[in-house]
Amino acid sequence: MVGGLSGSIPLVIAFNDLKRELAPLRSDLDAALARVLDSGWFALGEELKGFECEFAEYLGGGEVAGVANGTDALELALRALDVEPGDKVITAANAGGYASTAILACGAHPVYVDVDPETGLISPQHLGDDLLVSAKAIIITHLYGQMADMTILAQRARTANTFLVEDCAQAHGARLDGRAAGCWGDIACFSFYPTKNLGALGDAGAVFSTKKPYIEKVRHLRQYGWRDKYVHELRGGRNSRLDEIHAACLRTRLPTLESANLRRRAIGQRYQEGIAHPLIRVPRRRTDSSDVVHLYPVRCEQRSALMAHLRAEGIQTAIHYPLPDHLQPAWKSQVGSPSLPNTEKRAEEILSLPCHGALTDQEIDHVIDTCNRFRP
Repeated sequence: MVGGLSGSIPLVIAFNDLKRELAPLRSDLDAALARVLDSGWFALGEELKGFECEFAEYLGGGEVAGVANGTDALELALRALDVEPGDKVITAANAGGYASTAILACGAHPVYVDVDPETGLISPQHLGDDLLVSAKAIIITHLYGQMADMTILAQRARTANTFLVEDCAQAHGARLDGRAAGCWGDIACFSFYPTKNLGALGDAGAVFSTKKPYIEKVRHLRQYGWRDKYVHELRGGRNSRLDEIHAACLRTRLPTLESANLRRRAIGQRYQEGIAHPLIRVPRRRTDSSDVVHLYPVRCEQRSALMAHLRAEGIQTAIHYPLPDHLQPAWKSQVGSPSLPNTEKRAEEILSLPCHGALTDQEIDHVIDTCNRFRP
């Protein structure tokens, strides 16, 4: 037991616990894996076609192309939009470096804008019209499960004739005004890494668009740039296929996504209502479907001490993300020195608490109680 509480609190409250989270689906997942093995077809088969159709329908129409991972999804989406060396692509610097990796892989130049200090999202007030007009594309990341203000951002991108790419890796199932994350821009990218709200059994990703030519181009790029087999016509192609086992897993988990998101939203609400420590800043997050609470970061100026306190009580935490993109050693010489005070301040203070579907109410209460007993 931890924290002196009676009951069934485990010795460690894991930041993620996929074994527990997937336990209710074990028999269905076993059947899905058996279906793939029995088919004898393991890449670009019927399971992938099925998932692509079902996920597109879930999003509200359009087409999906499964790829190997979320970062490939971002790069292939940019290439489908003909982003070329020297083009400017606007993004935020606080989302783990995945957008920057994709932009730089295309030979393009990432242009960073600061984020809202409360949400960590790109907001309209931090995005100048002159900057939008000068860029080939903008990548909007729906961070931590929160949707950005797409009503305004999408309109401004259209007015500027700038391609809008949505990074939905942390926002599966989020909806703003009834419209799904991924359906606001020209093209959208998803990661199905196992810890995502909709996760596979390893790396997996997808690109979505309501504009068929973009998805057709991604389908060629994901298989070496072939238009005909062994004929490489498109530059920038690679081997980036979402395999049949992952597709079968995703088809099994997709029908449970809505209920899983409701549980995450309930966990976030309990944290928001229960944590009341003067040194721990709890975010003000929306409680509607525009936030699927993929991660629940709080802020604390004494983060290291808070992490140690939680660890001593058996509570795992994580930092999303500790070093902004413009300060990364590999990229500093390429991206310049933008002024991003909100981004840098958040990186110094942010700390993610456990937030996943396997958490019990008692475990959540223990996290809240431990936060409120913090004495630096």
